[in-house]
This record gives sequence, C-alpha cells and structure tokens, in this order.
Amino acid sequence: MSDNGLAATPSKLDSSVAEFAKENDQYYSRQFEKIQGTTGFAFSWNTMAAVFGPLWGAVRGAWGFFWTFLVLELFALVQLGRGLWGELGADQIARYEKLLVNISKREEQAKDLVAAGDAAGAEAKLKIADNLKRVAAEAQEKAELAANEATSIFLTGLVLLIVVKLLEGFLANRTYEKQYLKWRANPAIQSGINRANAWFGGLLLLAIWPLTLFRFTVSDPDGKLSALTGGFIGDKITITEFPVGREYFAALAKKGDYGFDWLAEHFSHVFEGITKVIRTVLDALEIILIQTPWPVVMIVIVVMAFRLAGIRVAIFTAASLMYLAFMGLWEMSMITVALIGAGAFLCIIIGIPLGIWFGKSKRAYAFAEPVLDFMQTMPAFVYLIPIIAFFGTGKPPGVLATLIFAMPPVIRLTALGMRGVPETTKEAATAFGCSKWQLLTNVELPLAMPSIMTGINQTILMSLSMVVIASLIGAEGLGALILEALQYAAKGQGLLGGLAILLCAMVIDRIAQGMYRRKVEGS
Repeated sequence: MSDNGLAATPSKLDSSVAEFAKENDQYYSRQFEKIQGTTGFAFSWNTMAAVFGPLWGAVRGAWGFFWTFLVLELFALVQLGRGLWGELGADQIARYEKLLVNISKREEQAKDLVAAGDAAGAEAKLKIADNLKRVAAEAQEKAELAANEATSIFLTGLVLLIVVKLLEGFLANRTYEKQYLKWRANPAIQSGINRANAWFGGLLLLAIWPLTLFRFTVSDPDGKLSALTGGFIGDKITITEFPVGREYFAALAKKGDYGFDWLAEHFSHVFEGITKVIRTVLDALEIILIQTPWPVVMIVIVVMAFRLAGIRVAIFTAASLMYLAFMGLWEMSMITVALIGAGAFLCIIIGIPLGIWFGKSKRAYAFAEPVLDFMQTMPAFVYLIPIIAFFGTGKPPGVLATLIFAMPPVIRLTALGMRGVPETTKEAATAFGCSKWQLLTNVELPLAMPSIMTGINQTILMSLSMVVIASLIGAEGLGALILEALQYAAKGQGLLGGLAILLCAMVIDRIAQGMYRRKVEGS
C-alpha cells in the first residue's frame, strides 16, 4: 500500500530512510530530502494520511499526530452529526410542551371557578395562563431558531473536516521526518509500519468516537441507550455521569474523621509541644515589635536596613514604616511581620538543611519530591483542616499552615543550587585537602547561594500569601483586616490593607536580599 497513492519513482535513496520507513521508502526519501533541502515552506503532501487521518499516525508510530487529529476530527464530526441528526432545540420543545400542559390546567381551573361563581379567582388563573402562553411562545421561537441552525452547523462541520484533512495531508510528512531524525538519535523509536499499533489505534477510535458523537448529538443519550439496550446501558451504566455515587467518598470521609480524632487524642502532647515552641518564637517577636515603643522599633529597623542593605533599602524601609504608622496599622502590621518572620524563619532553618541533604543525595530527593509536590500543590485552605484538628486556632496554627505551604521553594532551590556546583570544583577543593565540612561551607554553599537566596525570596512571598488565609483560623494581623474587607466588600479598606501586607513582605525581602548582595560585592 502506497502512502501517497502514487507509484514511487527511482531517485537517490538514503539507506537510513529505507531502514526507517521500510515500506514506500523511496517516497519518504524524496519527501524528507525536499523538506530538509528547503529553507522556507516545503510543499509535501501525504494522501494516505489525509484519508486515514489518526490511523495513519498510529500505523507509523506518530502518536502526537494521532491524538491531535483524533480530537480535531472528532470535533468536526460532532458538528456534522448535530447538523444531520442532532435534536437541536429539543430542550426548548420539551419546555414548550410542559408549558402547554400547565396552560391547559390553568384554563380548566378557571372554567371550574367560573362555574362556581368565583369570577375573581377565574380571572387570576387566566392571567397566569396568559403569562405562560407568552413564555411558551418564546420557547417555541427559540426551538425553531435552533432547528434552523442545523444547516449552518452542518456546513461548519463540513468545512472543519475538510480543513483538518488538508492539515493531515500537509503535516504528515513533516511529522514523520521529525520522527525519523529522532530515530537516528535513538533507534529504539518505532520505525516502519506496526500493524499492532494500527489495531490499537482503531480500538481507541471505536472507544472514543461513537460514544462522544452520541453524547453530543442526541438530546437524551442515556434515555435513548436505555431504550436500545433494555435498560442496561443508560439506567445501570450511564454515559453522562459516572455510575458509582458518593458512597465510597462518604465511607473514606468517615475513616478520615476517625483517623484525625485518634491522632489528636493519642499525640496531643506532641502537638502541644510544637505549639509552645512556635508561641515562644511569636511572643519574642511581638515583645520586640509591639511592646517596644514604636519610634525605637522604627529607628532600629531603618538603621538595620541601612547597615545590612544600603541607603536605598533604608529609604524604602523608612517610607514603608511611615505609611504603616500614618494609616494606623502599626500594631496590626507588627503582628503580621511577626507571623511572616516566624513562618519564614522556621521555613529557612528547616528547609535549607533539608535542601542541602536532598542536593547531595539523589535517593533522598527522589523520596522527598512527591511530598514536596503534595505540599506545594495542595490548596492552601485544605491545610487548615488538619491544623485546626491538631493545634486548634490562633496564631501558632497560622504559622504552622505557613510552614507547610511556604517551605517547598527553599528546599527545592537549595537542592538545585547544591546540584549545580561543578563536580570539577569540588574535586579540586578535595584535592587541596578540604574536609567535608570545609567543602560544604567554603565551596558548595557560596556557589549555591544565589539559588538559596531565590528560595528564601519565594518562601517570604509565599508566607505573605498565607497571612490572609491564616486569618480564617484566628491568626489576626493585617490578614484579619483583609478578611473583614472581603466580608463587607470594603474595597478601599482591602486595597490599603493589601498594600500594607505587601510593604511588610518587601521590607523583609529587601533587607535579606540586600544583605547578601552587599556581602557579594564586598568580597
């Protein structure tokens, strides 16, 4: 069978193309030569790919081609099916018929009321019937409009199918030429025709196309299937929704409740100990930031910013603190800084050692990676459920939620920085007599520091994002101000509070990043 529908003519034949294509190799040799020898667009047409579409991709092992055009052809076929036999406007027709029954019922009631001498009641029923008639007329009009769209939908589907077939014919050889280049680099990639793949592709088409076409072209697919199969498919096994209900979900949810209760009861002393440690850190920060007179705190922070990060960061810090003070948000801001500071501090002192370990041990990182993925991708609100179950409400649970959510970046980027240290540099340091500790502190950590500082930056910003969410469990601070603004749609309050949170995080980050930059510039 010729893939282009034409007899192959003798030409220069690359032996590797012959080995790759196996069947109709002369045709592919000419097409590949044309594609590779043309700087712009090379006209290359494959008739068999245009005719058989996704099946051609399955036979030749071009699975990207198969899936792309399976979806595109299915979309075009759905439009054709809707135009040919789709019950357009069926929902409006059903609504119209129900309205007619209701109108008839109201009119009968009105007749009965007239016979009983209740003219006022009869008039009310007739008014309802008149209103329903207007609604029924609108439904009938919509149904007629939907039915009239059948021709345009059919023509749209036909045009789409022609366009898809043209794309298949024009892109097939280019796709196959790219597969050929990959095969030359990796001979394990499929070459030639694989008939088992053809059967597999055909089964996929049969599994996907008929049900999808039926689902999108018939108004009541489950009802129609139930009538065709005697109630087996459509009643017992539906295609519009999964046949199994929420019974498994309910059973597992009960098990989860029992598990949380058991852990909270048997390990309460552990959770209380963790809460005490975090509360100690928070209390120390709040004593420094809140109970100390505000001018002293402001002067110390500005001087620290100047000494550690330079004059520009000091000016920015002073302006930010003045904004917080003049807006009357000083105490709330210091609570927020304490929360962000405690969360970021715990993330850093735990995350950097873990990142160093994972950067040095591929096995440890392979074990930790799914855990980090879970921590980073799980919605932040979900963390509040076990946090409340084990630690209650208040500021320490808010810090713990921040710890779980904001730690993965510093771990990942520290591990990335450690793995990025050149092996030749480490070998040279070891050859000069460095111990493992000296190698870590004098070679690996300094070279990995840009990546580590980026991780610290991301951790601070993610700690900031948890401030508002943690306010839901009583973490207080500016997050509570934002939560109140959300509850009462106070747009100005929310904007000013959000700006205050942003400034708090930027001050912390600019001081930390500026301290590192000055250290690098001074070394």
